[in-house]
Amino acid sequence: MIHIEPPRTDATNGRIEFQSVTKRYGPTIALSEFTHCFEPGRVHALMGKNGSGKSTLVKLLAGATDPTSGTINVNGKDRHFTSPHDAFEAGIVTVHQELSLVPELSVGENIFLGRLPHKRRAGFRMVNWKGLHQRAAELLSDMGLSMDSRQPVSALSVGQQQVVEIVKAMSFNPSILLLDEPTSALASKEVKLLFALMERLRERGVTMIYITHRMSELFDIADTCTVIRDGHYIGAVEMKATSPSEIVGMMFGSAARTTRPPRQEIARSAPLLEVRGLSRPGHFNDISFNLYRGEILGIAGLLGSGRTELMRAIYGADRADSGTVHFDGREMTGASPREMRKAGLGYTPENRKEVGLVQALPTADNLCMASLGPIARKGFVSRRLERPYIDRQIADLHIKCGDPELPVSSLSGGNQQKVVIGKWLNTSPSVMFFDEPSRGVDVQAKRQIFDIIWHKAAEGLASIFVSTELEEVLEVADRILVMHHGSVVAEVDPTQTDLTQLYSLCMEGAPK
Repeated sequence: MIHIEPPRTDATNGRIEFQSVTKRYGPTIALSEFTHCFEPGRVHALMGKNGSGKSTLVKLLAGATDPTSGTINVNGKDRHFTSPHDAFEAGIVTVHQELSLVPELSVGENIFLGRLPHKRRAGFRMVNWKGLHQRAAELLSDMGLSMDSRQPVSALSVGQQQVVEIVKAMSFNPSILLLDEPTSALASKEVKLLFALMERLRERGVTMIYITHRMSELFDIADTCTVIRDGHYIGAVEMKATSPSEIVGMMFGSAARTTRPPRQEIARSAPLLEVRGLSRPGHFNDISFNLYRGEILGIAGLLGSGRTELMRAIYGADRADSGTVHFDGREMTGASPREMRKAGLGYTPENRKEVGLVQALPTADNLCMASLGPIARKGFVSRRLERPYIDRQIADLHIKCGDPELPVSSLSGGNQQKVVIGKWLNTSPSVMFFDEPSRGVDVQAKRQIFDIIWHKAAEGLASIFVSTELEEVLEVADRILVMHHGSVVAEVDPTQTDLTQLYSLCMEGAPK
């Protein structure tokens, strides 16, 4: 019989203790002097905004990286993990957000992938298919699941596949289970199935560290919530004795907002961009809004809310299934990115290194890439004509590059982002989409990018601004649309909204 071990009585089994753990990546401190104990047999939610250090902590426990200093004690022993195999040997198994199942194989094959049971017949070593499915069925039954181990994984819903992923992990009988955003792609019914399985594991004494962005889930499944901010341990609270506002306050602290320069009143008579009923099932549904000249429209939402997918559809990079787009009075529904660019729409993508720039080409070439029409003659680029385009953006955006003929990869992240923006400003757009424009840049470069957006808005440029960092959306935007599970659930005034309110809307949607 294959079964999960009975509840553990050893007080140290499943206990995780960090003592002054620090992790550095060059000059960057991802985790600083982290000291905390995760008690055994409980579900510990791990919360923090992006870049807080959550992923680093999980990587340390999973053996994907090792600490720069400090000690990690697991199951009563000091551990030094040099590989995921070391963590596995210590009883730690990780279930990642991205599923690792093989769709064409059966449930049973996926559970025992890489360790299929064998038998010998006529001198040959063969897979014991009957034994495999018997063992898989026993394991599924022991975990309270009614599922045919012979059916292909491709026939299961995403939620059922996530459950199979956890059953696969539990087949190793770990004492500690790390769950990274396991419900991010699940419907409410599937979340209940997952939580029922987690309840069963908790009864068996398994310690779980659970990362999620969904606040309501914490109160449904977690025993405690541990908060990390900017690489530092902030605190841990019992879920029975806390509230969403307290947790959000721990995550963001005072989160003081810097003052933006004064702006003139935005004329909202004639919209520059009109979106009506735009839908792409599975990504976003029935989106309608107006964007006005000189306005910065923020779109707030957590990862997976549909923000980037919406902008890509408006720009023509992806096709919407229904709805209309009007740009400066002209119907542009279904237009290609080239047509949108000619109409006056620029788009700085969230992945600048792979999509926004050609790393091997010089800074000069990247700055001119979107505006080749005016600087090319009979198919040849004129160095004389392109020079003003290069010099203007380097000067206006304060791009630090010793020689614009060197590869753009030689620039810092902040200066690379300015090159992406400068590339599109060279097309003289009337609308710009800024998707995560401050990702991976330092504080000074971030401030300079925001100043660019504000300055261009004062000159009449309309913008849509997207950032995972909600503080930035509040700081930069004139008006904010909140997206939740592919729908716009609220429109808020950033001067009348605080971070806690905005974060709650992004996590839970508009109040019923």
